[in-house]
Amino acid sequence: MKVVDTPIRGILRIRPDVHGDERGFFLESFHAKKFAALGIPQLFVQDNHSRSAKGVLRGLHFQKRHPQGKLIRVLSGSLFDVAVDIRRASPTFGQWFGLVLTARDPEFLYVPEGMAHGFLALEEGTEL
Repeated sequence: MKVVDTPIRGILRIRPDVHGDERGFFLESFHAKKFAALGIPQLFVQDNHSRSAKGVLRGLHFQKRHPQGKLIRVLSGSLFDVAVDIRRASPTFGQWFGLVLTARDPEFLYVPEGMAHGFLALEEGTEL
């Protein structure tokens, strides 16, 4: 697993190790100890799944009272994903980071607590 920093502290791009052959592929989408070693201390307590038609815009969502970190992974289709730093004490307050995520090229985005998050579905039936 490879982790790449972004211009906003805490938002991380994660490239999982994909093991594939003629039968298909396998990848590890989460491993608590490995994530912690990479600087992702998040204990995930909720898992959500959504499906969106092409052109659907969701967000920007955030939690004030019970902030949550998020691990974004596209299962089908593609999307343009955006995270906005809404941490008032952050030097990058108000700045955003975005990228295209696709099911065909597995990459995850870790969005820490204190961020607003949203996405635009680029294909029909995009699932994450």
